[in-house]
Amino acid sequence: MFFINYAITMNSLFTYPKNRLKLRKLIFLEEGSMSLKSDRWIKKMALEHEMIKPFSDRQIKVENNERLISYGLSSYGYDVRSADEFKIFTNIKAAVVDPKNFDRDSFVDIKSEICIIPPNSFVLARTVEYFKIPRSVLVICLGKSTYARCGIIVNVTPLEPEWEGHITLEFSNTTSLPAKIYANEGVAQLIFLEASEECEVSYKDRKGKYQGQTGVTLPKT
Repeated sequence: MFFINYAITMNSLFTYPKNRLKLRKLIFLEEGSMSLKSDRWIKKMALEHEMIKPFSDRQIKVENNERLISYGLSSYGYDVRSADEFKIFTNIKAAVVDPKNFDRDSFVDIKSEICIIPPNSFVLARTVEYFKIPRSVLVICLGKSTYARCGIIVNVTPLEPEWEGHITLEFSNTTSLPAKIYANEGVAQLIFLEASEECEVSYKDRKGKYQGQTGVTLPKT
């Protein structure tokens, strides 16, 4: 429930004009300690430093005459896609969900353009894109409203300075009905915040356990 409330709160900060002041305080823009990066900066970092790969320099809404949930570069962010690899959570063993000792058999693996999430369950996936986050940058992920309005919540923890890899995505179906996720279409938006000075110790420096992750990555301790 914490993650759901967090996602709703963050989305509301971006959606409603009356919350702009709250958002500015949240990311410390008044003091100039962090700045929200624009499409120009994101494009430059992606093309010159492979911050995002593959990279689309515009919003893609139609492919082969088919409407898509949009992905690609936006004014102050980047909309990522889900790959076609999914791990669907099941409870066939009636196991306890333990983040320190997670049972891999609790998931059913599928590779498909569409994934159906069971009611009140969740699915793990990964982004199509591979990321290399600069040392002075923190990235926050927010679910797209198209999914949020259907009761599907996307949860991703912040991408820390100098982290790299595929992002592991968690889709929670909060409804009492099966829910559908589309591979190779937009699922979440990333916003990039740059600090006024580099951190003393980055995620790479401390050899973070998810550094360089590829594919859908399960919990590690």
